[in-house]
Amino acid sequence: MSQPVDSAVSAVRTYVEQHRAAFLDDLTEWLRIPSVSAQPDHAPDVRRSADWLAAALTATGFPTAEVWPTPGAPAVYAEWPSSDPGAPTVLVYGHHDVQPAAREDGWHSEPFEPVVRDNRMYARGAADDKGQMFFHTLGVRAHLATTGRSAPAVHLKLLVEGEEESGSPHFRSLVEQHADRLAADVVIVSDTGMWSEDTPTVCTGMRGLAECEIRLHGPDQDIHSGSFGGAVPNPATAVARLVAALHDEHARVAIPGFYDGVVELTDRERELFAELPFDEREWLRAAFSHATAGEAGYSTLERVWARPTAEVNGIGGGYQGPGSKTIIPSSAMAKLSFRLVAGQDPDHIEKAVRDWVAGQIPDGVRYEIAFSPATRPCLTPLDHPALKSVARAMGRAFGTPVRFTREGGSGPAADLQDVLGVPVLFLGISVPSDGWHAPDEKVELDLLLKGAEASAHLWDDLAEHWQRVP
Repeated sequence: MSQPVDSAVSAVRTYVEQHRAAFLDDLTEWLRIPSVSAQPDHAPDVRRSADWLAAALTATGFPTAEVWPTPGAPAVYAEWPSSDPGAPTVLVYGHHDVQPAAREDGWHSEPFEPVVRDNRMYARGAADDKGQMFFHTLGVRAHLATTGRSAPAVHLKLLVEGEEESGSPHFRSLVEQHADRLAADVVIVSDTGMWSEDTPTVCTGMRGLAECEIRLHGPDQDIHSGSFGGAVPNPATAVARLVAALHDEHARVAIPGFYDGVVELTDRERELFAELPFDEREWLRAAFSHATAGEAGYSTLERVWARPTAEVNGIGGGYQGPGSKTIIPSSAMAKLSFRLVAGQDPDHIEKAVRDWVAGQIPDGVRYEIAFSPATRPCLTPLDHPALKSVARAMGRAFGTPVRFTREGGSGPAADLQDVLGVPVLFLGISVPSDGWHAPDEKVELDLLLKGAEASAHLWDDLAEHWQRVP
């Protein structure tokens, strides 16, 4: 028989507080390993980080904890079956690699020597993503201790990537290679954040991403604009016209077929977004910008979370030095990116962009267009039972109902959704002031422990309210 809610919450909180010091000692040890995947000199450290985590998961009680090699940095996999064979299977995703960091970048302490100041732990990876990944170890121990179980209420799996901060170049192939062992009913991503310390939130989706580079070629070399200008096509003019044609007068993407399949915001989702304490002036300060802009008919949050975009990330061509050089340049280029929302297919977007570009290029200009590997969008409906479990678990930990957000960026979590064919949910406690990728990255210790509490509550809630998919 389950405990009443109040006593269950109290029991979990007490356990977490009693084990706080040991948990933070272990996290500190892990954070000291400079697992910077982007720097080849740190490859041994990334491997050491994976080995450390596998050993820590074994010590936590996971009967299976393995280091999985890739052509790049290793990942860690762990599994702890439930004693109930019909329980749902949950795969928790995070990463153990971190961004580069050095004291001279502006840190007030050594980035790989964690320090606690004002109940905050400062270290590279404290929030992104070692701290958020590691709270699951305390959470599962609290779950077992307060329920009297010897195994979790769900079949619990962990996949902790080692290359997320380097673009996850081998992640999808790793998931495909181990798809049978990674099979799950739902994925929980703990590499995300909340609106603020006072407003706990659950993210329901991330946008996808498609990127391309377009190079235009006119004359076979730079030529004199007095002798030939006005009589031959100018690739710099062509690229300017190309990017100017990306949007219509309402800031909608003008590429035919771009919005095919887009899952529109529901009225309820728009209401929930509008309930968030959004200060547009403060947001503009964070964006280092002076005015908002974007697709007509949508709020700022709707634009960055739930609408697809086309952005010019770079444009160039011709003479860039001081003074003048009156030429028609031989070449020009543009780099474009497209944030995609649920219902959009990256392959369809690539074809639509290619067809559109072909129609924009004038005679006498040759061009090439190259796309990078795409990331698919992911979205979990508000009425999904697993999402309700995450929201209840967060609500019990924080003592208040949670609200819902989306994430405007993109990440490898969509590969898990795509390959495994299951919904992706988000359980994170980081706040904007944590400074991911910046000097003095930190995590709020009280929030970190709330993450452990939420994790402890989640497994029982999922087992109780969600039937395993046949």
